[in-house]
Amino acid sequence: MMSSPLLHTVYPLFRKIPVRSRKAGLIAVMLFLLPAAALCQTDPARDVLTITPDSEVYAVSPGGRTNFQLRVDLHENWHINSHQPKKAYLVPSQLELPPDSAFTIAALRFPRPRERNFAFSDEPVSVFEGTFTVSGRIRADKEASPGIHQPALEFTYQPCSDDACLSPETLRQEIFLKVEKTGEGGNDVPAGASAEFEPGASGTPPADQPAFFGRIDSAGLLLSLVLVFFGGLALNLTPCVYPIIPVTISYFGAQSEGRTRRLFLLGLLYVGGMAVTYSAIGVVTALTGAVFGGLLQQTPVILTIVAIFMLLSLGMFGAYEFKLPDAWVNRLGGSRAGFPGALFMGLTMGVIAAPCIGPFVLGLVAYVAARGDPVYGFLLFFFLSLGLGLPYLFLALFSGKIKLLPRSGQWMAGVRHIFGLVLLGMAVYFAAPLLPENFSGYALPGFGVIAAVYLLLIDRTANNVFCFKIFKTAFSVLLLGVSVFFLISTAQKALPDWQKFTQSGYTQSLENDRKMIIVFHADWCIPCRELKARTLSHPRVLEALDSFEVFQVDMTHAAAPQARQAREAFGIQGVPTVILISSQGTVVERIAGLVGPEKFTAALRRVQ
Repeated sequence: MMSSPLLHTVYPLFRKIPVRSRKAGLIAVMLFLLPAAALCQTDPARDVLTITPDSEVYAVSPGGRTNFQLRVDLHENWHINSHQPKKAYLVPSQLELPPDSAFTIAALRFPRPRERNFAFSDEPVSVFEGTFTVSGRIRADKEASPGIHQPALEFTYQPCSDDACLSPETLRQEIFLKVEKTGEGGNDVPAGASAEFEPGASGTPPADQPAFFGRIDSAGLLLSLVLVFFGGLALNLTPCVYPIIPVTISYFGAQSEGRTRRLFLLGLLYVGGMAVTYSAIGVVTALTGAVFGGLLQQTPVILTIVAIFMLLSLGMFGAYEFKLPDAWVNRLGGSRAGFPGALFMGLTMGVIAAPCIGPFVLGLVAYVAARGDPVYGFLLFFFLSLGLGLPYLFLALFSGKIKLLPRSGQWMAGVRHIFGLVLLGMAVYFAAPLLPENFSGYALPGFGVIAAVYLLLIDRTANNVFCFKIFKTAFSVLLLGVSVFFLISTAQKALPDWQKFTQSGYTQSLENDRKMIIVFHADWCIPCRELKARTLSHPRVLEALDSFEVFQVDMTHAAAPQARQAREAFGIQGVPTVILISSQGTVVERIAGLVGPEKFTAALRRVQ
């Protein structure tokens, strides 16, 4: 046996140390090594987060459901993958109950993840970090015995730092469930609706939207404003711009002067006014949780808009001429009603444009709400609305040039009458939500028939101008044909077998394991009308809806108690919004804005 020279050197010195000192030194070394040994036995993945239930005991009846929330606290400099990682090799965060338990998770909602860039990935990674809440609903089996049960929620996650990832870990958190007999106060349904009806794992926003807003979050202010501006331009591809087009043409087409410089300034004021109102509405909506565009649900606001359009229409027929006092005219550089009128019209159009929603706008609302900065939010919405309004600046320039056409004085009075009827039609359009539901769909087509007959048989203005008479006749015949078509189609249109949404109806559908579709709409919402006319009445959609319970929630008066309760329960930020729920009570898809019949049918087929 070979011996070490170091041992020969150290051992004689060790022998000279008193025995008592040797024992004390050995104990000191052991005490020093114990924490290191304990550290070696500790799983670092388990130490990066803690989870805390929001209640000590949850009450539920057999076959019923109860609401729960878990607060997850991640340690600093750590994050975990979201419940929907973009890469297949990343481990998703999951929350489950053991399969042999008498309880199941009927619905689950994770928060919106953040998009982070890391050196190991070319694309942003979807993660959770900091403190967040996971909410859901637990369903008790019908055979669950009364008493206290203590199942363990199993939270599976993979913790990572900015440089490395640990192995996946499952953390068990026991909760207390008190099963009570029916009628003893169990939380049957649909308590905690917000947990179930918020976008779920596959609900909106679309997969590309978080990435987009993640880029906004990481970009500088200037780049963020540019991105949002182009998002506003894209809003012009939606039906919400329909009312703005005829108003813009009518208002600027009737301007007394057609000089390009003046029309450009008028257009800037018009677009700027629209942007200011739209931005204010957007920020208030984001910070208060109201319905985007909900100003148009208020009867005083509707009546004010109707009155404005009626007054403008009367002016087109020569009933009055609005002029500012001469002293004001001089201060405004010789302009009469033009500049203040254009600004006022723009402010009004901002209210009308507010129902322009969709995944992008709702995503921006949620993003501004999360930031909580009203100034930053106003800037984002302002540039969004500038993008929305830019085409109307050019439309204003084009419309104002009508005055420069040859011999405009002889037939311009007739053109003003047509513009007046257009504005009067807009008054009817916005007044329609105040009419009984059975008649509101006929209001605008009925007015179109009356306007066409008036132009053909009653209004003789400029009929001596041959070209204008041909134009007016063709316009009137076209208007008459379109109006009659919509009158007939409105009377014959088939719609799903609607049910007014009630808590009892929803509960009954869950107990019967029925799939559900819940449509949030409002009479003042143009995309809502398009959704009904183009999508929900389509034969293939109607066929696919046969296996669904179809509920509707009328948000026309969102302040009404039932509408407000449903809006808060489902987390509705704008209309139209459609929620698709599986027979197990899980939100499968959440659709915001207008979609076509093909996409809608495909979404229905994904619901099991």
